[in-house]
Amino acid sequence: MNTQIAPDRTDRVAAATEAVAPPALPAAVAEELRAVVGADGLLTDPGDLLVYEADGLMLYRVPPRAVVRPQSTDQVARVVRILAREGIPFVPRGAGTGLSGGALPLGGAVIVCLSRMNRILSLDPHDRRARVEAGVITAQLDRAAAAHGLTFLPDPGSQTVSTLGGNVAENAGGPHCLKYGVTMNHVVGLTVVLSDGEVVELGGAGETVGYDLLGVFIGSEGTFGLATEIEVRLSPRPEAAETILAIFGELADAGRAVSSIIAEGLLPAAMEIIDRETIRAVEESVYAAGYPLDAGAALVVEFDGPRAGLAAQAQRARAVCEREGAREVRLARDDAERARLWHGRKKAFGALGRLAPDVLIQDAVVPRTRLPEVLARVQDVSRRHGIRIANFFHAGDGNLHPNLLFDRRDETARERVERASKEIMQACVDAGGTITGEHGVGFDKMRYMPLIFGPAELRAMAAVKRAFDPAGLCNPGKVVPDVPVPAHPTATAPGVFRHA
Repeated sequence: MNTQIAPDRTDRVAAATEAVAPPALPAAVAEELRAVVGADGLLTDPGDLLVYEADGLMLYRVPPRAVVRPQSTDQVARVVRILAREGIPFVPRGAGTGLSGGALPLGGAVIVCLSRMNRILSLDPHDRRARVEAGVITAQLDRAAAAHGLTFLPDPGSQTVSTLGGNVAENAGGPHCLKYGVTMNHVVGLTVVLSDGEVVELGGAGETVGYDLLGVFIGSEGTFGLATEIEVRLSPRPEAAETILAIFGELADAGRAVSSIIAEGLLPAAMEIIDRETIRAVEESVYAAGYPLDAGAALVVEFDGPRAGLAAQAQRARAVCEREGAREVRLARDDAERARLWHGRKKAFGALGRLAPDVLIQDAVVPRTRLPEVLARVQDVSRRHGIRIANFFHAGDGNLHPNLLFDRRDETARERVERASKEIMQACVDAGGTITGEHGVGFDKMRYMPLIFGPAELRAMAAVKRAFDPAGLCNPGKVVPDVPVPAHPTATAPGVFRHA
């Protein structure tokens, strides 16, 4: 494993105004695509394409060549076959909530947007299975399952807008992944369109026979193909929940409390921390949740499951928090109070919008026991670079989300954010962690891959990519460094997205 960040071998995409529109699709290709998806299924007007220039990580913007919006697996396969025949790269996209630049249409790519594939195809409460199209919103599936006393357990923070296809691409987690795991723990089968338009089924009922291609595909960030239909495992809804909110004077104390709760032998469903900067943003916004403005950190701890014993677990966690220096601990007495205790954490990201025009959300994982020292290093980075950093994160599994606040119109601010991000990634790796927990590598974190993988591992990953996508047309320029973008007209200056 390398101990230093490798030189950044890509020119970073700085501002939308610097991007050059890629050449239009050939008229014959556009007409052929319209014949598949309908006149309203192909977007080529620059005004329509504007909203597809970036995903949730707004630091980078690249105009797509076009956007195709199919409505079935058959249409996706036909679209991909046309693009593959013409040698045109393409990028899968859902709701665009990704936070790693994973949906940037590099190399003059066409975006294949699956958001119109939004049907729940089947829901069997007896087998506790559902089959959905890739554009189904995560919370929509959970609401449908709730009618049968079931739930879809993965709960990414964007669950009210994010799609199941995006969850599969990023192997999304969420606050409750501490107890229940991430997306791959709840997906049993996929229908996938490969980069040449072939349709294959991965996984399915029963134990895996042969290679676990389902496990390889989940989390591949759209670089292996397009998941169009997803079969998921549903679970019984927890009978009850007990939630506490602990207020600390210092962020480091809240970090220590997290490790101490686990050391106590407790397994909460979720443990979430928000820091002083975030608390102030929340409390001074329309999302005010009643957190003390002078608090250094707030820790939300939730237990769920059978009602028996939950209250005792919450009281034990409360005692741990008090032992670790909590100055106040609130216990929710009903569902309404539980929602209020969670409110500040769930609205944290929205509240940051009042602090700065832009935010770069970083995502890394460290061992729980190293949380206090890593958080101290993040605060030091903030001071040295003059960058406001707000932290709210899934503390239970050490998944940090430092939010770097800035104005991307200020070139010096962008440079300071880039340097600060590198130092934060280095600090997390030095502590025995890794560079992403749930947001993925995408374009933004690709330059950090040599921090945790050597040349042999990166070559192996590139070989797997070639096995699924021999022509390199599927979401090029993501995840693995030194895999060239196809030689097609780019959306910026020539060579910008080539890593060789």
